[in-house]
Amino acid sequence: MARRSNKIAATRYPVERLTLANGLRVVLAPDRSAPVVGVAVVYDVGIRSEPEGRTGFAHLFEHLMFQGSANLEKLAHFRHVQGSGGTFNGSTHLDYTDYFEVLPSNALERALFLEADRMRGPRLTEENLRNQVDVVKEEIRVNVLNQPYGGFPWLTLPPVMFDTFPNAHDGYGSFTDLESATVADAADFFERYYANGNAVLSVAGDFDVAEATALVERHFGSVPARPAPVRPSFDEPDLTAERRQSYTDRLAPLPAVAAAWRVPDPITDFAGYLPYVVLAEVLTDGDASRLVERLVLKDRSVTSVGGYLGFMGEPFEVRDPTALLLQAHLPPGGDTDKLLRSVDEELDRLAQDGLAAGELARTQARMVTHLLRDTDAVLSRTLRMAVLEQQRGEPGLLNQLPVLLGEVTEEQIRAAAATLRPERRATVEVIPGAAR
Repeated sequence: MARRSNKIAATRYPVERLTLANGLRVVLAPDRSAPVVGVAVVYDVGIRSEPEGRTGFAHLFEHLMFQGSANLEKLAHFRHVQGSGGTFNGSTHLDYTDYFEVLPSNALERALFLEADRMRGPRLTEENLRNQVDVVKEEIRVNVLNQPYGGFPWLTLPPVMFDTFPNAHDGYGSFTDLESATVADAADFFERYYANGNAVLSVAGDFDVAEATALVERHFGSVPARPAPVRPSFDEPDLTAERRQSYTDRLAPLPAVAAAWRVPDPITDFAGYLPYVVLAEVLTDGDASRLVERLVLKDRSVTSVGGYLGFMGEPFEVRDPTALLLQAHLPPGGDTDKLLRSVDEELDRLAQDGLAAGELARTQARMVTHLLRDTDAVLSRTLRMAVLEQQRGEPGLLNQLPVLLGEVTEEQIRAAAATLRPERRATVEVIPGAAR
């Protein structure tokens, strides 16, 4: 019999939605329990939207958005947020770019002014561009080129699994592409993708809805209207034969392997997608999980193994095409073929024999605990609601996610496991180098 959870309660964060006359969508989620507020603006542009010859441009442009704006000089944004006792940042993802602040609630208007001001226009100068190209190049050196397992697997696995430029290219960017970027490129990118019609403003925390609405209208209502561009489909056919590649990492001390399988569309087939989210945790979450118990504790064929949805580990903030990933580090002389056979055996055993008593409930309880803990933080709530609005028009789904995860059944888990066949798998192997 399918097991249904009746013990997991939905959260009840209130959500108000509105759209300004210029097309900006707004999500307001008041919570008066602590005197802090989160503000986020999420633009519907990410790594997949970069044009050929401009790899890394979405991330580069994120940096440019912090270099001054229509009415503020360089570093003024930093000074105003930090001077209010707040923190700020931005990040680039496959399908979106976000900018955010967390401040004392009495600084809400300041944060709204700052975000509206750079929505009107960042300072796109040759000096700022060249400076930020150098900053991004240094970030690549630190995080990828001079880091053991740098870019593994989020940069190294997509080119194995996918064929099209949007899905397969290096989202950090090549030095050649970054250095060839021009101010005109940046201005075109801003005009195309940073329209208010292509953005969502999210505010969560300690505020009055009527007052916050008036402040949003005051600061964002006068931003000139620009419509959202048409977002192309990035879909690709599923694999019909296994793909494998390997490369040598001169800094890696031990071999490593990552494997991925395509999963259902997380937007249009959310019900079909959710079992894979839970399956990844059944396989790898904790010492009692299937692959940790088999590969780490019993066979000792790997030193660690993990599983997650999405190349950047964002199960609820990603569009199709995406994948379930497993990654593992092996001991010296580890056998990749043996490891993959063991994974196949465990997937077959799960699909055929099902779950042990209490296995699914334990996994779901852990998942929901982590989800609720993350949602309790005002910044996490602000960002997730913004992306849920942007990608689904449903920010209130945040409240239902714990229940939906708890409703995934054993039958759905078994069916999902049965689809993870070798012929649908893309694998990348890291061979340790001989750096001294």
